[in-house]
Amino acid sequence: MIQTLEPILREHPFFRGMEDQHIRLIAGCAKNVRFGAGEVIFREGDPADHFYLIREGLVSVQFVIPHDGLTTVLTVGGGEVLGWSWLFPPYRWHFDARAQQDTHALAFDGKCLRAKCDEDHDLGYDIYKRFIQIINDRLEATRLQLLDVYGTHA
Repeated sequence: MIQTLEPILREHPFFRGMEDQHIRLIAGCAKNVRFGAGEVIFREGDPADHFYLIREGLVSVQFVIPHDGLTTVLTVGGGEVLGWSWLFPPYRWHFDARAQQDTHALAFDGKCLRAKCDEDHDLGYDIYKRFIQIINDRLEATRLQLLDVYGTHA
């Protein structure tokens, strides 16, 4: 028996409270994925054609600092979202992402979801509001990290 992803979406913190009709639309763009520990999920510069809802596991978001190498700037775990570059042209990743442990996630086809958002502007508005909140939260966390690192050198 084929089981729909709708119940899983309803329970995930990112989609909690979303209208049922929108959950049904979004579920059509989703699939279950698994990444083994150490597996690269995406690389900087590659096409950003998905975003991920992490169900279980841990993912490092990284980028290369010249002369220092790969640096982790964020870790994303169960209940969190990975990736928003699928929302903004030119739809390319700005970071690398690597599973730090076995990770189970839902992958959402960005092109599919963008088309559904274009067709249903209420859905699009809801999705964008949810992603803007994530972007805001992560920028604030980055600001606090920078204050911690550089604030004592005043």
